[in-house]
Amino acid sequence: WDLTSELADSLSTCSVLVVGAGGIGCELLKNLVLTGFKNIEVIDLDTIDVSNLNRQFLFQKKHVGKSKAQVAKESALQFCPSANITAYHDSIMNPDYNVEYFRKFILVMNALDNRAARNHVNRMCLAADIPLIESGTAGYLGQVTVIKKGMTECYECQPKPTQKTFPGCTIRNTPSEPIHCIVWAKYLFNQLFGEEDADQEVSPDTADPELAWNPEDTAARATASEKDGDIKRISTKEWARSTGYDPVKLFNKLFKDDIMYLLTMDKLWKKRKAPTPLDWQHLENSACPQEDSPVSGLKDQQVLGLWGYCQLFQHSVETLRSQIQEKGESAELVWDKDDPPAMDFVTAAANLRMHIFSMNMKSRFDVKSMAGNIIPAIATTNAVIAGLIVLEGLKILSGEIESCRSIFLNKCPNLRKKLLVPCILDPPSANCYVCASKPEVTVKLNVHKTVVLTLQDRILKERFGMVAPDVQIEDGKGTILISSEEGETEANNNKFLSDFGIRNGSRLQVDDFLQDYTLLVNVLHTEELERDVEFEVVGEAPDKAPPPQSKPEEVNSITNGNKDSSQPSTSSKGLQYIYLGFKESVEAFWLPKDKMKEVRKKEHVKFKVRGTQRGKGETRERE
Repeated sequence: WDLTSELADSLSTCSVLVVGAGGIGCELLKNLVLTGFKNIEVIDLDTIDVSNLNRQFLFQKKHVGKSKAQVAKESALQFCPSANITAYHDSIMNPDYNVEYFRKFILVMNALDNRAARNHVNRMCLAADIPLIESGTAGYLGQVTVIKKGMTECYECQPKPTQKTFPGCTIRNTPSEPIHCIVWAKYLFNQLFGEEDADQEVSPDTADPELAWNPEDTAARATASEKDGDIKRISTKEWARSTGYDPVKLFNKLFKDDIMYLLTMDKLWKKRKAPTPLDWQHLENSACPQEDSPVSGLKDQQVLGLWGYCQLFQHSVETLRSQIQEKGESAELVWDKDDPPAMDFVTAAANLRMHIFSMNMKSRFDVKSMAGNIIPAIATTNAVIAGLIVLEGLKILSGEIESCRSIFLNKCPNLRKKLLVPCILDPPSANCYVCASKPEVTVKLNVHKTVVLTLQDRILKERFGMVAPDVQIEDGKGTILISSEEGETEANNNKFLSDFGIRNGSRLQVDDFLQDYTLLVNVLHTEELERDVEFEVVGEAPDKAPPPQSKPEEVNSITNGNKDSSQPSTSSKGLQYIYLGFKESVEAFWLPKDKMKEVRKKEHVKFKVRGTQRGKGETRERE
């Protein structure tokens, strides 16, 4: 890219904001100063961890524990000492960074790893009418896109897949995948050593909807050694303490007695393979000496034998017991994937449960990846994406925003042998609940069971990404249901929505003044929600891609960031994108998966051309 003198002058005078100083942020900051940007502000709440050092090259071992933003600034200045970089060790969601703050920048660049912050920055840039370059990576996949109010889709125009959760009865009674056992093991860690949560119970679930039996009758038939498979003690932690955190007693309770209790739930095993209880004494007596012999390869990537995981369970419990005793009577440990004893415990407990339920056991490396929601981060992917961010930024500063593209970095080349696939930016969605002229949603819930606090925290903040919502009921009286001013409406928190006259068809006006965002919420009362489901957003299914329309879409559902799941876009009906080139354009269209091989063999294939002078939706031949 040859910079004109006019563009070079613009780079030296304009102010840009970089949100995030991690994998992409480090590469981006370096690229910006070397390109000629002189006035940069960077913000990141995180501190440097040892695991960052393999790819976040602005950091060194001596920096571990320090602010990412501050160290990134200091390191970037070594590339260009004349640059003016301001670093903030803070959250971008802090009210100090309001719309006026965003308006002082000509451009904002996201290098984030979580959806909540992305949603927030998206709304702030829309409110400030500032261009935003969004980006993300996940393993070998990456994406860069430009967001401009009124011109392009915003980050929230297309529904994103929600992080997968599992029913409690699956975790506690009928795990069928390794991830179920890993989640159970993390719950168990908190029940034994951390902060107990009633929603993270690990004992057999007698309220399983599959069951049609009398728990009292079954309990009487249970042969568990302590006669209480369905734990009715004061708490799991107190029971564990009463045993002195004895590893053998814990083992037999969790992997023998509770499993035997599960076996008495006859209906669960009519169409499933029943679990096999484990007994410590039996395993110890039958352990083979060769299980302890060293195996070649990296230790973390080895899958131990059954007795090996029994021993790992014993050692990790003993270590965690010592840690909790050192901290005092009421101490609580916090599970951390980078804490060896905690990771050993989850690895051992999860693998023992996998074996019980006839699954192949996993290495410590695999368990850590799943337990920490880790998608392997690759330095070169971050570097490619950071370079593309700067190129899109230069287009914006040159006044050529119409030439900006969404660019996807794929793991495998497309039919034109290209890894980088540019796609025309989509216009704003008319149904977007963020950037539409009058954002509106319909939420299905039970007004007699939903409390105001659930509306505030689970629906408005967690689901719709608000920071400090104010809610007014459109009842002709302007009743204030929720106020962002501390203490004003706290008395309402535990009251049901129906207590305020909210019923089927009620409308709530929700304002977030920090985000300069107003949303109209239509309430649809129902008493037919599935178990453990508190609410549903009507007309939106985030886990399903939209059905193909006459106008094909680009791959919009690669979830940005290393902590959010990221996969190429596919629909629930087995449709996939195929990328094909015609002259200088590269476009995408839907095709059934079973037709993929067939198309690859053909010399002539048809595809949809969209948004070009050749005509919207026109079909062309590709030679």
